[in-house]
Amino acid sequence: MKTVRIIPRLDIKGPNLVKGIHLEGLRVLGKPSDFAKFYYEQGADELMFMDVVASLYERNSLHDIISETAKRIFIPITVGGGLRTISDIKDVLRAGADKVCLNTAVIKNPSLIREASRMFGSSTIVVAIEAIKEGEGKYLAYTDNGREYTGVDVFDWAQKADELGAGEIVITSVDKEGTGQGYDLELVSKVNSLVSCPVIAHGGAGKPSQVVDVLQKAKADAVMISSLFHYDFIKENESTASSLEGNVEFLKQKRNFHTFEACSIQHLKHVLIDHQIECRL
Repeated sequence: MKTVRIIPRLDIKGPNLVKGIHLEGLRVLGKPSDFAKFYYEQGADELMFMDVVASLYERNSLHDIISETAKRIFIPITVGGGLRTISDIKDVLRAGADKVCLNTAVIKNPSLIREASRMFGSSTIVVAIEAIKEGEGKYLAYTDNGREYTGVDVFDWAQKADELGAGEIVITSVDKEGTGQGYDLELVSKVNSLVSCPVIAHGGAGKPSQVVDVLQKAKADAVMISSLFHYDFIKENESTASSLEGNVEFLKQKRNFHTFEACSIQHLKHVLIDHQIECRL
């Protein structure tokens, strides 16, 4: 039986951790370093840092954040956003990233997947697919945090990315992201059935049972989670809430929504084990 991975995702805008719904309406939550340290100590298997405005400005500005994080956190770090060339990839790997996540650049130039995987190893190259449902069983890929229409069929693109050498695919349901309504099981399951590389499910986790569903029913190899863990961070740090930077009230209000159950990484892992899903404690 495979061992699944739990990967907190930290969306970054400038120096700040941010969070939105459907990848939009971004609110500042605090310092990425505070959240990253908390998740590392909680038992995260990996971390994902995504520069959410990098593609818009055609650059990735996470080098300093990654360099500082890599000195204190000893689990794999993936970096995405605005990486367009082999040189860009080389720069963030030198800064301390273990993997890179590509979306806009590889939709425009799919051969970059093959070139990068040959140069850095396929396990270093993660392809992100931001999917929006367009009809019964029909999903199209978007770029720039779900803003830019491409017309590319998600399932055709997932297969092509896999064939070109992607080491992993992160499949994000833009429709579900930030809602706490659960993963799009149809989307994740079909992508998983079409590719040979590991599939990471992202978008929609609001409670542990939904994570169990995407791992058991859609057979995802890993889950990437933001809101669920961010709310738990705020709950565990309420005694210092007045000193926390960011929109703490937003999180405290969201935590009361019926769609979300604040959940630590350790608690989630114990739930998975109770459901006979192997993970690293």
